[in-house]
Amino acid sequence: MSDENAEALPLVTIVTPSFNQGRFIRETIESVLTQDYPNIEYIVVDAASTDETAAVVRGYAGRLTFISEPDRGQSHAINKGFARARGSIVAWLNSDDVFLPGAVSAAVKAFQEHPQVGVVYGEGYQIAEDGTIIQRFPFTQHFDRWKLIYASDYILQQTVFFRKTALDAVGPLREDLHYVMDWEILNRLALRFDFKQLPDFMGSLREYGTAKTFAGGAVRAREIAAMLKPYTGTLFSPGYLIYGFSTYERLAAAWFERWPAWLQAPARLLRRISTKFCHSVVNYAMRRGQAWYRDGWMAPKVHVMLSRGTGEAVLRGRVPGNIAGLERQQVTVRHHGRTIARADIQPGDFELRFTIAGDPNVAPVLAIEASQGFVFSKVNDSTDKRRLSLLLHSVEWARPTEERNA
Repeated sequence: MSDENAEALPLVTIVTPSFNQGRFIRETIESVLTQDYPNIEYIVVDAASTDETAAVVRGYAGRLTFISEPDRGQSHAINKGFARARGSIVAWLNSDDVFLPGAVSAAVKAFQEHPQVGVVYGEGYQIAEDGTIIQRFPFTQHFDRWKLIYASDYILQQTVFFRKTALDAVGPLREDLHYVMDWEILNRLALRFDFKQLPDFMGSLREYGTAKTFAGGAVRAREIAAMLKPYTGTLFSPGYLIYGFSTYERLAAAWFERWPAWLQAPARLLRRISTKFCHSVVNYAMRRGQAWYRDGWMAPKVHVMLSRGTGEAVLRGRVPGNIAGLERQQVTVRHHGRTIARADIQPGDFELRFTIAGDPNVAPVLAIEASQGFVFSKVNDSTDKRRLSLLLHSVEWARPTEERNA
């Protein structure tokens, strides 16, 4: 492609924050510079590393912008990079992670096809310290605003791209956060913009003992609780219970292992008790957290959150016709406890429209209830013991925000 044709494409800015990651940063840089998309601005923001980082990065002079100076942490470095960004689409990639081939092209294509979308994300992998694939990142799913804000950071940051106008609208990353600044900025964006999940594998998260994501322990759990409170109104949101008690279980297990040999018998008993308790809390939080599952099925009751606004919304789904009892399905939608829609649904695809009133500056939370449910394991040979009701495809505003606010 000629330089002239490349410049006609949207400019994409990638920012890599770095500090003493010299052993990984070459792989990170190569994963950006070998993308098949021809119009990329790449900025590496280093915190005056004392290892080989500077030497590695300077080997790519002319192909990227290199800033090396003391900073106030990872969020500050990313914010500095975004402040310099000229692209209409931006992303950050940590200096121990990698993009997968075609990631940038997939993001640009999605933004072009969906002009109302502010954020796109895709599939990805967890990789070992040496770069070998451990597994697909197991939590990626369809965009569920309620689940993101209340319960789970299921979006792999290494696959996320932002429309720059959306990022500018919500402000920079919070520099007081050290572990969950990515989750927090996604929450801010989710209140105002639509997200789009892509089927493409776009990035990989590197897992190793000193990796920041995996070394936070109780400090990270407390940061999650404090970060989620303004969004959920409580310190004990499903998200804190899930991440916090999973962390406390690991910390308790490590503590019991340090007991002297003559106390190992009671230590094992206490460990089993603590593990059972933590598991019960986590399982309760996950059930409470959300029951709109990754495969599209919903339980007889779920919560759904839309972006800020009022107006007409539409629920789309499907009632399977081959499951006894579902032929009498009734769907009810409630907002602030008030019924705003109710309909008898026949087997097959359906669409239910309703109007949401209230404060246009608040993101409405809806309770969706189905009158009939079933358990898979009781209707076929499946081991799936979930209680389900119907396939929920989407719940969204009938018109884009700009049209509703016109």
